[in-house]
Amino acid sequence: MTLSENIKNSQQGTGTLTVVGTGPGAEDLITPRAQQALTQAQVVVGYTTYLELIRHFLSPEQEILSSAMMQEIDRCRRALELADSGKKVALVCGGDPGIYAMAGLVYELVCDTGSTSTIEIIPGIAALNACAAVLGAPLMHDFAAISLSDLMTPWDLIERRLEAAAMADFVTVIYNPKSKKRTEQIVRAQEIMLKQRNPKTPVGIVSGASREHESVCLTTLEKMLDQEIGMQTTVIIGNSATFVFGEKMVTPRGYSAKYGLAGKKAADRNGRRGVK
Repeated sequence: MTLSENIKNSQQGTGTLTVVGTGPGAEDLITPRAQQALTQAQVVVGYTTYLELIRHFLSPEQEILSSAMMQEIDRCRRALELADSGKKVALVCGGDPGIYAMAGLVYELVCDTGSTSTIEIIPGIAALNACAAVLGAPLMHDFAAISLSDLMTPWDLIERRLEAAAMADFVTVIYNPKSKKRTEQIVRAQEIMLKQRNPKTPVGIVSGASREHESVCLTTLEKMLDQEIGMQTTVIIGNSATFVFGEKMVTPRGYSAKYGLAGKKAADRNGRRGVK
């Protein structure tokens, strides 16, 4: 049976699996539809850390199944099994389910198992959205998102994607930049970018966007590794037009050239402060 056939059949199942994006962490950034799905579910399945962030939406009557990091397949498989048994299940994802999260894996398992449960994906505010908002407006023009985790993607392929993004002058959002075991990938990413971009290119480094421990740093491409970077960090590397004004990182869309606005030149005249 093909994936499209299984997805079609999943709409005729007896149970439901709702894959819920809970956003970057702040309660008021969880959408009303996501909140409704969480409160109406009979069973809520998720990574322990993400479940703690939405615990106040849950009730004692609900069954809560939590698990540790690196158990994504087990979580999705269990959620599908429960939905196939006729239950209303919510599978919790931080950020957006379709961006480095569980939505794709759920559909792969539907294809593999022949599950006939109804599948619904509820979008959430992704890390790149939340981090961009904190930084200012760094994603106003074309951008690429690249994960440096090579657990499931060969590193040589990740390098080629970094090189392509660098050559094409995309603003580049880096997910999973560094961990205790993976320390050299972010170094290599910087090297690749420096081959194509000015060392003074603005870089925004954000950890825990919208959470109590949120930290934000504006720096440059040449100095980005001087800052603390970890698995909970998102790194946004500007393109050739990105600039810093005050405490904000801005990538112009092109309005200044098209409509004669002062834009970046006005920022320069009025004391544009570059990062050092």
